[in-house]
Amino acid sequence: MVELRSEEEQLDAVKRWWKENGMSLIAGAVLAAAGVFGWNAWQNYQQGQAEAASMRYQQLVTITTGDELNEDQITRARDLVSELNDEHGGTLYAELALLLEARLAVQQDDLEGARTALESVSEDSSRRYVQSLAWLRLARIELADGNPEQALALLDKPITDALAAQQANVRGDAFAAQGDTDAASDAWKSAVEVSQTHDQPLYGVQLKLDDLGAEEATQ
Repeated sequence: MVELRSEEEQLDAVKRWWKENGMSLIAGAVLAAAGVFGWNAWQNYQQGQAEAASMRYQQLVTITTGDELNEDQITRARDLVSELNDEHGGTLYAELALLLEARLAVQQDDLEGARTALESVSEDSSRRYVQSLAWLRLARIELADGNPEQALALLDKPITDALAAQQANVRGDAFAAQGDTDAASDAWKSAVEVSQTHDQPLYGVQLKLDDLGAEEATQ
């Protein structure tokens, strides 16, 4: 680069450079500022949406805490589930709301309604743990509806290891429903072992094994 010989030449060079590039610099600065503002606005919007979803979900949990709900509580709970999925679809809160809706449906002896809610979660969720919960609960729905084969098919889904004990437990229930006591015993024993090894709380399985042993002893 040629060395400039005087301050005047340097000043002229700066003027020429600014004339050629000044507007683009200003535009770039404006765009950068707009980008920062836009990002901050987006972050604030997202935070506001998350807070709104959290509040609705907490309301839903509060309403559905009791075992017996009156008609107004059920209606309000279903409205909250709809609001969460309409306004915050795809969020964890919306998916958990559908799991709660399925539980409410079971309490109302509406197995088809429970199945619909759980299928929505299992098909649409990108969260493996939530998806796995839906598969497990769908398997229980199928068992309650007298379909152990469909339950076993659901239990073959890629359920997360964090729910392996529950998976083995429900598999034992499905085998027992089919009258296959040996397979049921093996599955329940596996459930107990996994539960103890991985500290996954599981209740009632040992009682099933004890009852199965007592039943075999009387045969």
